[in-house]
Amino acid sequence: MSKQDEKQLNQDKELAQLHSLVDGAQGDDYSLDDILAEYSDRKPPGVVTMSTQEEEEEDNLLLFPSILPDPPPPEDEVEDEIPDEDPVLPLQDQEDEPTAEDDRPNTPPDNVVAFPEPESPLSALLHDLSRKADDYAERMFEEEDMPSSPEVKRMEELIPGVDREDVPQRERRPRREDPPEPDLSPQELAQKYGKGMKGLRTRTHLVFLLLLPALYLTLEHMLPLPQLPFPGDLSLPLLTQSIKIWACAGLLAVSMLLCWDVLKHAVIRMTKLRFGMDSLLLPACLFTLADALSMQFILPRDELPCCVLNILALWLAMRGEYHRRRGLRLACRAAAASAEPYLVTLDEGKWNGRDTYAKHSGTPDGFGSQIQADDGAQRIFRVVCPPLLIACLLLPLLSCITSGRPEQLLWSWSCVFTASCALCAPLIFSRPFHRLSRRLVQSGGALAGWPGAAYSRSGSGILLTDLDLFPPGCVSLNGIKVFGDWSTERVIGYTATLIRASGSGLDKLFCDLLRTQGVIYRQAERLCCYEGGGLSANIRGDQVLVGSAAFMKLMDVELPQGLNVKNAVFCAIDGDLAGIFALNYALPDVVFPCVAALLQEKISPVLATRDFNLIPAMLRQRFKLAANRMDFPPVERRRELSDPDQPHNTTLTAVLCREGIYPFSEAVVGARRLRLAVRLNAVLACVASVLGLLLSAYLTAVGAFASIAPVNLLVYLVLWLLPAWFITGWVDQY
Repeated sequence: MSKQDEKQLNQDKELAQLHSLVDGAQGDDYSLDDILAEYSDRKPPGVVTMSTQEEEEEDNLLLFPSILPDPPPPEDEVEDEIPDEDPVLPLQDQEDEPTAEDDRPNTPPDNVVAFPEPESPLSALLHDLSRKADDYAERMFEEEDMPSSPEVKRMEELIPGVDREDVPQRERRPRREDPPEPDLSPQELAQKYGKGMKGLRTRTHLVFLLLLPALYLTLEHMLPLPQLPFPGDLSLPLLTQSIKIWACAGLLAVSMLLCWDVLKHAVIRMTKLRFGMDSLLLPACLFTLADALSMQFILPRDELPCCVLNILALWLAMRGEYHRRRGLRLACRAAAASAEPYLVTLDEGKWNGRDTYAKHSGTPDGFGSQIQADDGAQRIFRVVCPPLLIACLLLPLLSCITSGRPEQLLWSWSCVFTASCALCAPLIFSRPFHRLSRRLVQSGGALAGWPGAAYSRSGSGILLTDLDLFPPGCVSLNGIKVFGDWSTERVIGYTATLIRASGSGLDKLFCDLLRTQGVIYRQAERLCCYEGGGLSANIRGDQVLVGSAAFMKLMDVELPQGLNVKNAVFCAIDGDLAGIFALNYALPDVVFPCVAALLQEKISPVLATRDFNLIPAMLRQRFKLAANRMDFPPVERRRELSDPDQPHNTTLTAVLCREGIYPFSEAVVGARRLRLAVRLNAVLACVASVLGLLLSAYLTAVGAFASIAPVNLLVYLVLWLLPAWFITGWVDQY
């Protein structure tokens, strides 16, 4: 049986089942149309249902030709089917029907919507750019051709320009902090650091006196100095060398006894796993002393032991400890000078998304913890010194075992530890901090230890308020002029009330004026600050305006003809001028070098002023200040930045006891320079230690006694000491 016969047989069976269903349903009054309607969705295979042409016209549907080819008919039934008549088309389709001449094989039917050809990306980009260029050219001079109204021109002349801030979104990785030390008061810390200061200074001088004969014994064969007189048989070279060795060993032992507190501090830090350069100094002194005592019995040689280098390292360690304690004591005494000093903090993202220094009143909570924290050099040494210590122990041991010369072990350890201990390490933080503390004490400030200076890297702005530029006493009253029928007491009371409510730096001046005139403050309602440089409020039903001359012009308040007052406070009541307060601004001389120092350190001043007279134009024209390099936020933003109740960073940068920009800028610039100097010197010390370790390990491994002599090591270590000495002395030169 062929496939066509099987297909026909299946169709007959399905039709028979359908008729049986119809016959069985006649008792239920179901017609064939009802059954077909119910099973209309179920199409038997091989049967295609099509709607008639009349139903297509009723539904108003446009049938597109199918894109799928019709199934081929059976081979034995293939016939040419010619339609008897053309299908009935709508009138529009009949009019657009193509003729025989236009009938071509590739011509699509009229009822098929042709899609546009895809355009290349390059041509689309060029077309888009051309269209944007044409639109820009049409609108380029559109705003310039529009005439500006007189009101707009008047506001542009009278309202000062302000800087808008663009706050970027950034994420900062939190800094790893050590457990804080007990937060002792500055008074207690000052007493703690002051104890034993004289004894420490005396012992430092004694160690320096011991260093001089050690230097003489080491350099006598190189310098044109008189030889030491040795009587009798002691003039023999061997005996003379023995006396030198025993003398160097004795000088080193006495120096270690005088520096017992420094060595004890190194041992305590090692037990707490806080290694530093002093952790290398202690074994260097011990191995050098052991080598000097056993030199004549184990490894006789012509060169002296490294005693002079260790005495020099001990003296610098004592000197560094003296600088550290002296600087911390000065800082604590300055912080304890005021019960409620000004606190300097570096607030994250304060202005324009940048970290900005801010000054505010408060108690110095956390100052005691910060002042006792480890400095930046110690934190770097804590990472670098443990591998250095292990390498100093293992490299000489391995070289002596592999070469079969165990008698050189003490000498190798002495040379390697001495060369790895950087002489500048004790002075990296202590010396610049001491110098900065002495300078800041004179201006009335103190740095809050290393944690505050460590954050100074990201500080790029500083908030300057009215009292920073013009401290109390720098603004004076030249005279008062009252207009109209208003009483002097009423005008002064209204003006002082608005000045006090706005938080302006003129509050103290008007408060003193209020007391001298016997006037009291009034109750102000609906206080409003304007960008044009003025204030408004409602006092007992009177609409009061207080501001500059430009603000009065903006508010259409008539001013006297020929008025020539550069800086004054104007008061208007109910739209009429009521009084003028002439002021005299005297900018302190220290402002110019302070602003120059801030700009040199790339710290941009931000004018967070509330005095409506303090605008960049006034500072530039009147005092020739570099106001074009200062930021001037809008009035509402200035009030937020100068708000005394705003949140601040908990880490203190400095503590100030005086008003003005002088101690503020001194502390900020000093903190940045301290951080830079400490980081740079710490890197130099680490490089010197690593290079000294490698060179000394190689020279001891090959037994080059002359190359690693104490004189050569002294030159190497002093050359690395000189840059750190100059850098630490540069910190306070600004």
